[in-house]
Amino acid sequence: MDRIDRKLLNLLQRDASRTNANLADEVGLSPSSCLRRIRRLRSAGIVDRIVAILNPSKAGKTLKAVVTVELKEHGEQHMRRFLDLVTREEAISHAYAVTGEIDVLLMMRLKDMDEFDALCDKIFRDRTNVARFHTMIIIRTAKEETAISI
Repeated sequence: MDRIDRKLLNLLQRDASRTNANLADEVGLSPSSCLRRIRRLRSAGIVDRIVAILNPSKAGKTLKAVVTVELKEHGEQHMRRFLDLVTREEAISHAYAVTGEIDVLLMMRLKDMDEFDALCDKIFRDRTNVARFHTMIIIRTAKEETAISI
């Protein structure tokens, strides 16, 4: 990956809707050379996917929560079962198995507290192997970035 590839990737991360001609002009390549590079970066798996990032408020998902989860039973099968459960939930945008005192970190985008409560009933209670969970409701976002520094 050279300097031009890195510049293309940074431009695409900021706005993937830019035309190939615009990108080519920005990095100093012909449109055909630029398109070949972008296709190579995609086929190499460096560009995982191209998505639209929605405005959560305008999409009706104004409540953001971070939840830490401690499981009762540990081991790969117990972790996998819980992660399979949470990855099926649309309101959960990120699910991470982590090291340290907690087992899982979840990030959620929800309509309101009623939706949060219903989700809690579904994934944290009864037979879901959750010992305890702690919730933090986000009151202000200082930084939320999707781009990876290249």
